[in-house]
Amino acid sequence: MRSPLSPFSRFQCCAAISAEANGGVITETIERAFRQTEEGYAALVSDLWSTRPQVASAGTCCLVGVIFQQTLFVANLGDSRVVLGKKVGNTGGVAAIQLSTEHNANVEAVRQELKELHPHDPQIVVLKHGVWRVKGIIQISRSIGDVYMKDAQFNREPLPAKFRLPEPMHMPILSAEPAIISHRLQPNDSFIIFASDGLWEHLSNEKAVEIVSSNPHTGSAKKLVKAALHEAARKREMRYSDLRKIDKKVRRHFHDDISVIVLFLNHDLISKGTVLDPPLSLRSALDH
Repeated sequence: MRSPLSPFSRFQCCAAISAEANGGVITETIERAFRQTEEGYAALVSDLWSTRPQVASAGTCCLVGVIFQQTLFVANLGDSRVVLGKKVGNTGGVAAIQLSTEHNANVEAVRQELKELHPHDPQIVVLKHGVWRVKGIIQISRSIGDVYMKDAQFNREPLPAKFRLPEPMHMPILSAEPAIISHRLQPNDSFIIFASDGLWEHLSNEKAVEIVSSNPHTGSAKKLVKAALHEAARKREMRYSDLRKIDKKVRRHFHDDISVIVLFLNHDLISKGTVLDPPLSLRSALDH
């Protein structure tokens, strides 16, 4: 279990936001925002090193959506996910299109990337209890924070021994560089789901899109969280009502944290270059 990231939010999933044309939102701007956030947290860790060294082991995934000039930019660190709901012609159906890539060692391409970046480290990814982990410690390969896996000065005492690597760190193991994609929005693009991996552990892209498209807009994120919790309870052979009674500090042993944002697209506003107060549904498992 990873420590909460403070003072930055552990929310893991940032809302899709809009930008005016004069804002100059481009890939380099998004990369700079991620870089400055990472640098800010590293500075905080340095300031607190003598009194709270455990903050060096705190980190978060980060998922950001920016709409600019009728184009959606998605930036991702870690294993949160963005899924687009796209209407299929006049059939009434809605297709699920995944727009983000995930940085989790259980993905073969991620393991290969790590091995190529660290060719002299045979232990860069380790299979433990059926789960691939970077250095046998953490599943994700990119994050904000987790500076103990990025800077050797934070991988030593007084950091707790369970986080310290047995061998010297000659280069960063984790990265804070986001993967960024762009998607030109089309009239049949209906909505976008931003969610942490806790949701996708229990719901497929197709199931999540089906839930959103077959229900009223209001409360869509809440419906997704509830559906995921029902599935988590089913896997544990327990009732949903009993799962909800478990203390939230203990629930992490039953399901991962779940944060969801559903953004419904208003193409009239998007075409005018502004999106003021878009329909937005936001929910976290902490509310359940």
